Amino acid sequence: MSDRVPHDPFVVRSVTDERRHRKQRLAAAFRIFGRLGFDEGVAGHITARDPEHSDQFWVNPFGMSFKQIRVRDLILVDHTGTVLEGSWPVNPAAFAIHSQVHAARPDVVAAAHAHSVHGKAFASLHRSLRPLTQDSCIFFEDHGVYFDFGGVANDPEEGKRIAVALGDHKAAILANHGLITVGQSVDEALFWFVTMERTCQAELLAMAAGDPVSIPDEIARDAHDYLGSPVAGWFSAQSLFDWILAEQPDCLDEG
Repeated sequence: MSDRVPHDPFVVRSVTDERRHRKQRLAAAFRIFGRLGFDEGVAGHITARDPEHSDQFWVNPFGMSFKQIRVRDLILVDHTGTVLEGSWPVNPAAFAIHSQVHAARPDVVAAAHAHSVHGKAFASLHRSLRPLTQDSCIFFEDHGVYFDFGGVANDPEEGKRIAVALGDHKAAILANHGLITVGQSVDEALFWFVTMERTCQAELLAMAAGDPVSIPDEIARDAHDYLGSPVAGWFSAQSLFDWILAEQPDCLDEG
């Protein structure tokens, strides 16, 4: 197995160092979610696949605020939902959704899901995003819609259906629920979620103001190819990570 980190330029790490890196980025990603107001009680989760054991992933402890999570708090869960490391329980929905997404998408290192305000508001419309802005082109022809809201997603079968709706895209809108994004790094998945939430907000505002005009498909497709690559997602996230690590360096506490 190669230990080269996808889209983390010129960096080669041992498995141990890569695990530490992913956990550090994951803890910082939770702080970014908390700082941006994406928390909603105990809802929401971000996962990072373990670099050595592909059927295991690191995730937030169930019931801990995004705003307080440190590297030392992360738990390791296997594909059956068993907690292998850590003393906190796992969110049943985190296991149900993320285990199936990771199983269906071996290319996915990280997945992010939260009940952010504009994401869940847009999800009630049961439709995909339109290419109304340059940023929204990131998701042009590159996100799915899961229409069949079946209540709290604590059943792996629901997770399988969500994974099917996601397909090979970078994101999906979960009707009456929220958003989910994936990436080849924690950084990429984090940025796709942040910009998708803002894209939902922009479209809702445009609809409230009048009759927004979409960008022509050919132009939207070109913009997607330029702005929506894994490298672009990783790079766009770096300023967010620099900011949160300067503001809240305690998130890297390994105990």
